Amino acid sequence: MMIGQKDAIVRLLRDNDPETVKLVKEQLAAAGDEAFGTLVSMAAMEDEKVSRHVREVLDLIADREAEDEFSLLCHFFGDHHDLERANWMLARALTPGADFKALEIKVNSWGRQFLIKSSGAISSRERVMQLADFMSSELAFRGNTEDYYSERNCLLPSVIESRMGIPITLTLLYMMVAARAGMCVEGINLPGHFIARHGELYFDPFHRGRILTKTDCMAIMAKQNLSLQKSHLADATARQILVRVLANLLYVYDLKRERESHARVNAWIRALTAETC
Repeated sequence: MMIGQKDAIVRLLRDNDPETVKLVKEQLAAAGDEAFGTLVSMAAMEDEKVSRHVREVLDLIADREAEDEFSLLCHFFGDHHDLERANWMLARALTPGADFKALEIKVNSWGRQFLIKSSGAISSRERVMQLADFMSSELAFRGNTEDYYSERNCLLPSVIESRMGIPITLTLLYMMVAARAGMCVEGINLPGHFIARHGELYFDPFHRGRILTKTDCMAIMAKQNLSLQKSHLADATARQILVRVLANLLYVYDLKRERESHARVNAWIRALTAETC
């Protein structure tokens, strides 16, 4: 079917046979960029039935593009690439039709607020304590102990909206807000429990930013019958963090037996961890 046959498309979308309409919409979505301009003009038609079908096709095209863009990112994502952007892209790939601009603006606002709050801090400990107070007390971010194995805990926009997450996504939020205030916070890929570091101080965003001693870190490792090694406390790269976010999602989909989502995320992890020539 030629995309230029606009009148024919309109007649088919008005058809009372659901299977006919479904087939037409699938063909339009498959046309992608070729169909985009025509579809945009058709979405503004006064015929509400046709307009609704066309908007659904445009949403489907956008969703597929978001997934394709994130898949491409995984193939080329490096240790020092933009981790925040990658997490926004992941959320768009898994949340059809969502618009996160308002949430990005909110994070920027939090960064400005924390910059003012922390402007008088003179030590790493003071900055960490102020960050923990801002994130956990003022903004009410906390670990989601009631529903830990949920997809929402792994997706940045959902964590921002619910103010609850798992260790790695809460650490990511701490990193983002701190960075906007000129404070460097690193993620630490501690096995079994992702934590954060600022200067010489380690702290735990999942437990409201509690400062951790070496003994605390040893206790976290002991729960897994492991001994703490120096390598465990090394700063995680952007790629390592993104892989761990996806690994958490993979586990959630495995628990819920969501095979299609599991296969998609598994492919992204393989792309991120593939050896380059």
